[in-house]
Amino acid sequence: MKKKRIKKEDFLLEDPWRVFRIMSEFVDGFETLRDIGKAVSIFGSARMKSDNKYYDLAERTARLFTEKGYAVITGAGRGIMEAANKGAKEARGKSIGLNITIPLEQEINGYVTLPLEFRYFFVRKLMFVKYSKAFLVFPGGFGTLDEFFEVIALIQTERVEPFPVILAGKEYWKGMLEWIKTFCLKENTIEKKDLMIFRSIDEPKEMIEFVNQFYKK
Repeated sequence: MKKKRIKKEDFLLEDPWRVFRIMSEFVDGFETLRDIGKAVSIFGSARMKSDNKYYDLAERTARLFTEKGYAVITGAGRGIMEAANKGAKEARGKSIGLNITIPLEQEINGYVTLPLEFRYFFVRKLMFVKYSKAFLVFPGGFGTLDEFFEVIALIQTERVEPFPVILAGKEYWKGMLEWIKTFCLKENTIEKKDLMIFRSIDEPKEMIEFVNQFYKK
């Protein structure tokens, strides 16, 4: 009986080889980002257009943080991410984009000055957490919500040291926060202290003041 011939490309898709690809992404990320200094990660929808008020808010926020010596890290896409990279680049700071390879190909926006490509979401998320002094979460969809809830869960369960997490744009997040307080808190699925993990803020100056005060404590 003839043995089934294994194609090289099929072999490379097996799980042991995936481990090496994952390791290579960790190494690339660590090597590239280890010297960026203090940084903030900015999240938000890729669908926000340049005339949207939250696009403008993200651009102004990134510019202010850059002027205060922070590097800006985004997911490298359009919308809020583009706005943040634009603010950082125009302020002559470090404008970093951690792009993800997905079926609906995401192009790196033109304001990223230091790009990195990732195949695996969990490796990319680690880079955001490891190299950020604060998370600024602007209005967005499922991806933004995933990033927000994952990081506050890490803080809640003490898997990472606490750091500032900001929901930018009180109006957008109002309904979600009311739901959390009405149902999660009422049913004891979270504790009251868990609501202190993050803060909802509207203005860039208030955001940077909150971050500075956090680290002074």
